[in-house]
Amino acid sequence: MLSSAVLVTSLLGATNAALQRVTDFGSNPTGLTMDISVPSNLSFSPGIVLALHGCGGSGSAYSRQAEYIPLSDSKGTFVVIYPSSSKDFNCWDVASTKSLTRDGGGDSNGLANMIRYTISKYSADPTKVFVTGSSSGCMMTNVLSATYPDIFAAASCYSGVAAGCLAGSPGSSPISADPRCANGQIIKTGAEWAAQVRAMYHGYNGSYPRMQTFHGTADTLVTYPNLAEQLKEWSTIHGVSFTNNNTNTPLSGYTQMVYGDGTKLVGISAQGVGHTVPVQEDQDLKWFGL
Repeated sequence: MLSSAVLVTSLLGATNAALQRVTDFGSNPTGLTMDISVPSNLSFSPGIVLALHGCGGSGSAYSRQAEYIPLSDSKGTFVVIYPSSSKDFNCWDVASTKSLTRDGGGDSNGLANMIRYTISKYSADPTKVFVTGSSSGCMMTNVLSATYPDIFAAASCYSGVAAGCLAGSPGSSPISADPRCANGQIIKTGAEWAAQVRAMYHGYNGSYPRMQTFHGTADTLVTYPNLAEQLKEWSTIHGVSFTNNNTNTPLSGYTQMVYGDGTKLVGISAQGVGHTVPVQEDQDLKWFGL
């Protein structure tokens, strides 16, 4: 247990020299931290990737787990934001009404304001804004896709849960959350999940982000049934049905589950992989079109 605590402490203290701290990105109701990496060869009208850490982590530490910075530096076509949460064991709030409501004053609100600031500051292309994350970061990826569907064009994430799975929970961390969600015991129909998504942005009739979501079959922390719930949620939102499986895709032992023509929703099942599925940066950028 002590070694785990030391590991978490060292991760939280890790810094990445490529990251710049931004303190004036706008309304920040929950006190989030924003760090950004901007390539020296930044192209005209670049894209934005928002990369969200898991519980116990930080943006800087996640930049070493989800290594988008070297790809950003080589391509010059996008900037990367690595934000940090500092409450509830540094988990993202995916439970409160504030965070599950557009501009409701929760974590999702602050993250959206980081995007709005970055679009303005770097003349970024508002049609090329993407979100990704691991564990709690994947949970927030699902929530942002529901609360700010007009901001994000696509999402790709690892080992999370459906948007709304923790709605009403006392918290969002392994210590504070309703355990039924992570245990895969919150089972709903696609229509029920979709109703929760639509309630997060009342009156919205536009399109929702394209979704790619990975999950390991051996995950004992955020169990494998949560993949099926995410796929029910987003297949209903996108109006697509399961089409086919592509085995050993994108890696040996991984199965890509295609919905519709595969442009709006895919699930990726990682056989024998625990928590969390390792980040596949190249696959994410391919999904984003960057």
